[in-house]
Amino acid sequence: MWTARYKRQAKGKLKRLIYDIVLLSLVQEVTSMPFDLKRILGDFVAIFFPRECACCGCVLRYQEKFICIACDFHLPYTNFHEYSDNDTARQLWGKVPVEEACSFLILQKESRVERLIYQIKYNNQPLLAEYFGFQYGLKLLDSASYQHLDAIIPIPLHPGKLRKRGYNQSSYFGRGLSRAMGIPLQEDALIRKKATITQTGQDRLSRYKNVEDVFACEHMPALYGKHILLVDDVLTTGATIVSAALAIQQAWACKVSVATLARA
Repeated sequence: MWTARYKRQAKGKLKRLIYDIVLLSLVQEVTSMPFDLKRILGDFVAIFFPRECACCGCVLRYQEKFICIACDFHLPYTNFHEYSDNDTARQLWGKVPVEEACSFLILQKESRVERLIYQIKYNNQPLLAEYFGFQYGLKLLDSASYQHLDAIIPIPLHPGKLRKRGYNQSSYFGRGLSRAMGIPLQEDALIRKKATITQTGQDRLSRYKNVEDVFACEHMPALYGKHILLVDDVLTTGATIVSAALAIQQAWACKVSVATLARA
């Protein structure tokens, strides 16, 4: 029997699917339509299939994407990409050698960012991760520290968890970065060898033991000696990133930089 949570998720998925189908069928026929007319059309469709802000749930206006202007204004964006001595980088010091490390947002309990992460991971909104990945990629393009990257590799999910969820949110974040920066995304380069229990609620030591030796790299000579941008959704203790970065460095003798959507 479905719980109330799964019923809400199913209802939300159906509503978004219907909205996308209707909007796509209309817009494909009017690609040359003037902007004002497109906006009117979008507003008309929104009457029947309103898009909601992923943070506060308000109905989005035509020009708003995923989150409303008010929530976007209050999101705790960082400038970690502008300097190497930042909180994300310090979390990895002494654990794994990385060239650079940065996070786009600060994650706190009961915050807008926490709601965003929940929507991405548990409410079937992976495109939200891609949207923020694209926005962050535009910022990284302006940073001298991220100008010489050769490939983007997302932290993989175990195949069983991927089948259950239906998508890897870190891959979508990486897709956004890839589109903005023009750097190839290698989604199959890194694999998760074994399933692990969720990191949520575990202490620091347990997190590191949980992901010890869980990653392996495919045989990809083209990546040998390259500079890899390793990406994930959230960095907390850094245990997952450390384990993955060590596997990459051992397999391909790569330089590794890190970018995450949020820093807890």
